Amino acid sequence: MIRSENEYQQAVVRLKEEAQRIKEQQKQLQGMDLSKEEIKRVLDPVRSFHEQLKEEVASYEKLKRGEFDELRNFEGIGRLLVALRIAQGLSQRELAERLEIHESQVSRDERNEYHGVSVERFKRILEALGAEIRTSVVAVGDSPSNTRIAVPS
Repeated sequence: MIRSENEYQQAVVRLKEEAQRIKEQQKQLQGMDLSKEEIKRVLDPVRSFHEQLKEEVASYEKLKRGEFDELRNFEGIGRLLVALRIAQGLSQRELAERLEIHESQVSRDERNEYHGVSVERFKRILEALGAEIRTSVVAVGDSPSNTRIAVPS
């Protein structure tokens, strides 16, 4: 996951370089009289990495626009906190200042996707980001009580 504008800029440059490298490598392999299957087998790992990097760049751009994925059972809540910071255009340093903690703590928390963060700390981060989370509970299965329940924040 790309977590900063600097990482994003580096990824964009890397994408361009990788695309050029793939083209050059393909030409080189074609000049070696390899079959299409052999060339594909050689280039597939590089192309796979390239596609993954493209997805990360697209995901970061989506976050910058404020577009978030839906959470299910709190999975991905740490990524959501990172996404909120990115969408607001805040650096890790700026969030640290708002939380009155060291920037390295924000960096560690984000690298670990806020795993194990307390509810109180989670609440402080949301407040620092000027955000709130609203939840709903949906019963799963064939239960007669399969109803949607709004849980107040």
